[in-house]
Amino acid sequence: MIHVRQILSPILFLVCVLSAWRSAAQTKPNVLVIYTDDHRFTGIRALGYQDVDTPNIDALVNNGVAYSQTYLMGAFHGATCMPSRAMLMTGRNLFELGNLGHSIPTTHTTMGEAFRDQGYYSYIIGKWHQDQESLRRTFNAGTKIMGLGLYLTDHYRMPLWDYQSAKGLDKSNAYLLKYVKGDTVRVPFDPKLKRGPFGTENTGPHTSELFANEAVKFFENYKKKDPFFMYLAFQAPHDPRQAPQKYRDRYPVDKMKLMPSYSSEHPFDNGDMFLRDEELAPWPRTPEVARQELADYYAIITHLDAQIGKVVAALKANGQYENTLIVLAGDSGLAVGNHGLLGKQNIYDEDGIHVPFIVSGALVKDKGRRVDSFGYIHDIFPTVCDYAGIPIPSSVTGKSLWPAAGEGVTPVRGYTYHAYKQFQRAYRKGDYKLIEYVKAPEIDPKTKEVSLKGSRVTQLFNIKKDPWETLNLSIFPEHFERLHEMQAGLKQAAIENHDDNKLIGYPYNFWDFYELTKPCE
Repeated sequence: MIHVRQILSPILFLVCVLSAWRSAAQTKPNVLVIYTDDHRFTGIRALGYQDVDTPNIDALVNNGVAYSQTYLMGAFHGATCMPSRAMLMTGRNLFELGNLGHSIPTTHTTMGEAFRDQGYYSYIIGKWHQDQESLRRTFNAGTKIMGLGLYLTDHYRMPLWDYQSAKGLDKSNAYLLKYVKGDTVRVPFDPKLKRGPFGTENTGPHTSELFANEAVKFFENYKKKDPFFMYLAFQAPHDPRQAPQKYRDRYPVDKMKLMPSYSSEHPFDNGDMFLRDEELAPWPRTPEVARQELADYYAIITHLDAQIGKVVAALKANGQYENTLIVLAGDSGLAVGNHGLLGKQNIYDEDGIHVPFIVSGALVKDKGRRVDSFGYIHDIFPTVCDYAGIPIPSSVTGKSLWPAAGEGVTPVRGYTYHAYKQFQRAYRKGDYKLIEYVKAPEIDPKTKEVSLKGSRVTQLFNIKKDPWETLNLSIFPEHFERLHEMQAGLKQAAIENHDDNKLIGYPYNFWDFYELTKPCE
């Protein structure tokens, strides 16, 4: 019988109920972790009830447990997927990562390592956004690895590597896959190639197809007695939002319904407005621009969903589905027109931090459950350990959400706290969410003294009534008392989470400037 981690007696009955699904299994379960890129919570129809077709992911929702209040804590880098993946892999929060999340210290046990230590064969397919040493110690093997600082911004021309445990992951060994006379041909990566997107479905395979096909091959050929842990990390639906034409045809631009938070421009400078993601379309974001972005986003999601369907079908065809725990999560939200933004460099819910987290498969008996307990991406690691029945490493500081899946259980977390660079902080408690902004001040290049010419903006939302964050309540007198309570909570949460981003290397701290700057009237 699979080992169940001991839990204190107040929830012993819950443990008995939740562990019943394990009783039928005579071996350790296989674990498949699917991680998608820039995939907001509402980018799954069964979760967000939007006009995006995701029948295969919907089936995972209906055959599992969906944790509907899971969030990215934030980022100190515009490439938010880098710290997101570090938090997923280490189970540690944003302020506990090494080197902005780029490298993983050897003292931080990774998810793959934890499963290797329990006799699992650990395998990676797809995106890796951390250092090579942590890649090598996390996985026994893998294939079609992408990332490692080399991108062409093109799903049809993605530099790839074959996994080698000791060498071979430098840029000189990267390659591309192209179609030549109907065959898929491997060609060496040419560093002189311009960044795209230039590829099409006629010139090379899409990354989502590549990664899914490799997973299918793995399941067809896996003969080891050891259970497997697979990390299947897709690049989609990250831009460029490319998808085969038949998927694009399913979302006519003129038929797209914009979200309630659509706006042509953001109402103020949030501190980091002018960066790569926001340069993907012109200002202002006209309805036509926003509809095009949303249509492309939904098309690449539906294409991704079809590939995930292939993966699940392969598990079933090869007799592995009955003993495989399937986990699906996204690494961040994405704006694509919400609040006048396109990227994810913010801490609005759908635009930046609200992500799907689903635990599914035949082993999960309590199917179709929605869990509203607050959680973070760095809580996924210990949660998966609990579902699989393996010990949670001591370096993990996230909290398992597994107990929260029961009825009448005290929530695992009472609030969430979020940060984006030195510009933005947010605090969510109950139905309300506070976001505070400080605009980057001017810094004298000679004296390095901070000028107080920046600005401070406050937003307060009732997320239950206003999930798209459209009505700022902070300016209404009847909400002043709650606003002050939330601001006090924000400061306390900063202390509890050790938020001192001077340690990150910025020239000033959010909190220093926040205290020195008057709110905008």
